[in-house]
Amino acid sequence: MTMLLAFAGTAFAQGLSIDITDGSSTADPIAVVPFAFEGAGLPPETDVSEIVRADLARSGKFFTLGRRDIIEFPTRESEVKFATWRMLKQNYLVVGRLADAGDGALRVEFELFDVARQSRMMGLAISGQRTAMRDVAHQIADLVYEKILGVRGAFWTRIAYVTSVGLGQNTQYALMVADSDGFNPQVVVRSREPLMSPAWSPDGRRLAYVSFERGNSSIYLQDLSTGSRELVSSQKGINGGPAFSPDGTQLAMNLSYGGSPDVYVMDLASRKTRKVTSHFAIDVEPVWTPDGQRLVFTSDRSGKPQLYEVPASGGDASRLTFQGQYNARATICCDGKKIAMAQGTGNVYRIAVLDRATTTYSEISPGNVDESPSFAPNGSMLLYAATEGPRGVLYAVSADGRVRQRLVLADGDVREPAWGPFRQR
Repeated sequence: MTMLLAFAGTAFAQGLSIDITDGSSTADPIAVVPFAFEGAGLPPETDVSEIVRADLARSGKFFTLGRRDIIEFPTRESEVKFATWRMLKQNYLVVGRLADAGDGALRVEFELFDVARQSRMMGLAISGQRTAMRDVAHQIADLVYEKILGVRGAFWTRIAYVTSVGLGQNTQYALMVADSDGFNPQVVVRSREPLMSPAWSPDGRRLAYVSFERGNSSIYLQDLSTGSRELVSSQKGINGGPAFSPDGTQLAMNLSYGGSPDVYVMDLASRKTRKVTSHFAIDVEPVWTPDGQRLVFTSDRSGKPQLYEVPASGGDASRLTFQGQYNARATICCDGKKIAMAQGTGNVYRIAVLDRATTTYSEISPGNVDESPSFAPNGSMLLYAATEGPRGVLYAVSADGRVRQRLVLADGDVREPAWGPFRQR
């Protein structure tokens, strides 16, 4: 199952080529019939039903029927012949149509059916401008996903990542934001100096990131709607690893102005910081647990990098990881029960997921240098960075590791991925 989509644009604004490299034979079969256009004039350039199909396919939860295998094209319940879809061994069926909604907008009506029960599970309509049909398609995929699985879909979300184009002193960096499938890339920040560690605010309106434009590492906050930004930390030494608290009022970070790098938390209203860890070892890369009560961070206090947990108010830290010589760059699932990390043994670094209840690990990436995992807000998928030859690429992988989607920059490297929060419906 391979889908390759190319983008055009400038070096900074170029999008990511997408290639689904692995599939799952155990996923739920679902058919998404091409939606009919019943409006005036030409249909929109965006194929809504194809985006819905692609979203469901890359989740790892569904096996979608190829368009060439669709032999009937119903657009509404009265046209559905369930016997056909049973013959095609489909568990679910999605049909739909597009119509004019006035003022240049389109109304997309869709229906979801349970083939075995011969029943309609859902029927809804979403309106949007012709230029926003990708957003509409992602929202439809989210609703279908949630109706069948009982878990909110995360297709109508955004991702952030850092690109670098060029060599040596001519390298140009950009902090980018795109749709969860890599489309609609937007430049947030351009720089001649490295950019690192983008982190989303819980409302999706701001990004924290690290820039070296001042010669030393500094942490900035960027407002995505206004384009304004503010410097929040430029202490002597290291300023790194920003992470918003779940309520958006605090920012965890690692600072070294007091000596070795430690974990600090800044109150964003007052800009006052408090020291959370105090150890001669290196304590970096803090992330919050979903309840906002604790921080998981990377430390070499046991000799090599491992994950530790500490109360957000400070106190004694406890070690979380014991398998592998190297565990770093934690990302915590929305329910707090799983932690993904870059796990290394020898010269091989792969993404592993720790189940906190069973203390077992599952390896979900096959590369030799995989790093920087980031959970989708519903925990169904992970983004991570990989090195392939001289290049940096991204992968989006289903949480069980069965479906892998490769995102590649046509010219340059892409690294430091961060999956954004749910958007307001």
